[in-house]
Amino acid sequence: MNLKLTDVHKTHRRSQQQMEKAIRDRLASIAGLELTVGQRPIFIAILGTDDAKLDKVAHDLMDKMRKIRGVADLEYSQDGDNPATIIKINHELASDLGLSVQQIGTALRPFVAGDQTNRWLAPDGQNYEVNVQLPKSGREKVADLADLSVASSKRDAMGNPIMVPLRQVVEFVPSTSPRVLKRQALQRRVAVYAGLENRPLGDVMKEVNAAMKTIDLPDGIRFDVGGAAQEMDETMQGFGVALGIAVIFIYLVLASQFGSFLQPIAIMMSLPLSLIGVLVALLVTKTTLNIFSVIGVVMLMGLVTKNAILLVDFANQGQREGKGQFAALMEAGQVRLRPILMTTLAMIFGMLPMAIGMGEGGETQAPMGRAVIGGVVTSTLLTLVVVPVAYTYLDNLGKRAVRWFRGVQAHDVHGANAEAGLPAGLDAGDKQTA
Repeated sequence: MNLKLTDVHKTHRRSQQQMEKAIRDRLASIAGLELTVGQRPIFIAILGTDDAKLDKVAHDLMDKMRKIRGVADLEYSQDGDNPATIIKINHELASDLGLSVQQIGTALRPFVAGDQTNRWLAPDGQNYEVNVQLPKSGREKVADLADLSVASSKRDAMGNPIMVPLRQVVEFVPSTSPRVLKRQALQRRVAVYAGLENRPLGDVMKEVNAAMKTIDLPDGIRFDVGGAAQEMDETMQGFGVALGIAVIFIYLVLASQFGSFLQPIAIMMSLPLSLIGVLVALLVTKTTLNIFSVIGVVMLMGLVTKNAILLVDFANQGQREGKGQFAALMEAGQVRLRPILMTTLAMIFGMLPMAIGMGEGGETQAPMGRAVIGGVVTSTLLTLVVVPVAYTYLDNLGKRAVRWFRGVQAHDVHGANAEAGLPAGLDAGDKQTA
């Protein structure tokens, strides 16, 4: 049953998660129902070759998953097996009576499933298939098959085949047959599916993974996690790679523009500060860290450095004009405060409609806006405090490194003059001129 929900912002009714919980609660008291509400992002495949071991491991895992808060609509892929009957043949006795496995199977097939033997041309000119099969009254019970007789390869005194009742050579064992057989990586596969209720997928999967580690797997049996959980892991790995590449390129661009290897580090101090705001914003709004909030974090890497660039560039300009380091930083903070606040407020109000979740699909994209707003706010406030401090230490370190390098060069030049017999203050070029 597909239900189309009304716009929650217009009707002030319950959200999709609240509706799912209400449906589960209402239908839980009805016996015999297998209920699945919404999507089931948890998919755990169990691979192996032994059906009995696969079934046992699957049920052990399901018992542990039922105790995890947030797991709902648990389902086993092999539930609801079709009833079946296994035919066990006494090979020694069948051989003595002149019966082979092929003969027994060939005899049972037309009895139960039917066998097309010919076509009949009816008086109306139509061709009809002729099927040989026991009447329905003769194949309603397994005991009916035991009363059937099969012609053996041995013959009696008259030369006729000896008829052997199936009950003499066959045992009928009740069993079940799976509805579908799945294979993966050249192995049998059974699967456990589950949905979520009032908890994020990441939190639930941590406990599910911990539960899987507590199960003692038999030889040849292994777990394979798929579905939305696998996609989330791949997304987070891709996010880590994208974030690392973004940081490297930002550093290279800043180093080339400022002509320094140290000052870009002071500017990039605002990057980890923005992550604090992202987490706080997601926590306050009760938003999960999903693909959209991750995209917002990657966007922040290029946004939050602009304030630090304004501050550091103005401080460098002040020092080039002859001002002291502290005076240059104080003036940079005062002069650049207004443009920093203007760009920050413009970004906040620009992302506000997305963060509120306005329009169709707004709830899906809202985490991106919330992550960007939280990161921009905290990075702006902390940049005005942390970046000047980091700039002071790194600028002093750079100046000391330059003085040390010049001192080494001067020492080398003085030593070369002494070896050439030149007075102090002259170099090899002066000697050539003389």
